[in-house]
Amino acid sequence: MGAQLRVYTQKIKSAQTTKKITKAMELIAASRIAKAQARVAASGPYSRAITRAVSAVATYSNVDHVLTTEPEKVTRAAVIVLTSDRGLAGPFNSQVLREASELTELLRSQGKEVVHYLFGRKAVGYFQFRKFPIAAQWIANAEAPEFVTAQEISKTVLEAFGTDAEEGGVDEIHVVYNRFVSMMTQTPEVVRLLPLEVVEGLEEPDSTDVLPLYEFEPDAESVLDSLLPVYIESRIFNAMLQSAAAKHAATQKAMKSASDNADKLITDYTRLRNNARQAEITQQISEIVGGADALSGS
Repeated sequence: MGAQLRVYTQKIKSAQTTKKITKAMELIAASRIAKAQARVAASGPYSRAITRAVSAVATYSNVDHVLTTEPEKVTRAAVIVLTSDRGLAGPFNSQVLREASELTELLRSQGKEVVHYLFGRKAVGYFQFRKFPIAAQWIANAEAPEFVTAQEISKTVLEAFGTDAEEGGVDEIHVVYNRFVSMMTQTPEVVRLLPLEVVEGLEEPDSTDVLPLYEFEPDAESVLDSLLPVYIESRIFNAMLQSAAAKHAATQKAMKSASDNADKLITDYTRLRNNARQAEITQQISEIVGGADALSGS
């Protein structure tokens, strides 16, 4: 019985230590979410404004630009995957990696060769283990991404996009990341960045509508050449910020769940220890009573 009591006591101490760690991690994640949300909110207006500007040039000009025109045949596709550097965030990384794998299989089923551009240690480890082709990788501060990293990623994928597929380039660019919806919800998103697929902030004109007049200086093609790199940078950076905010929220949720589980373990082991102690006391009393009866009988 004494050994059993020691086992339960040790398990209670272990659960209490785990609870201290998970509670501290929960508080750290909670303190970082506000800043991460503020960065997402600050980047949103700029990203939307750039997207509207690109959409306006693509919609209200007759330029047949390679960056906004669907290629006749897509043979190679780039997939940018954004994950975190660490785990302890519930399904945060697994759902992004699952979406990326499903997108890869879909593109391959369409006869396209897929190359991956990875941001975050979890993505790098996942794709290296499965021996998927990796064009480039960035292991930076995924929980507090910097704009310079977004610029590097944008420059790399745009160089590949501007190169013929036969020479190692790509015909389209996709990005997979977790979008921050709320403290309890983080949704994996799959977005095609190029060629430009979705016109945001603009409605399809009706046949009776009078279209606005735009003048592009020096010309629409030059404006697209200047705008689209900035557009890609802003979209990738916004996705990185969304991913960081979602990671902190997922970590807080996972650590709160771990703390609650530790509380439950402490309660269960405490009850078992008390039951074992009561059983030990009852046995000792029985032995004393039995010995006294034996002595009185003799």
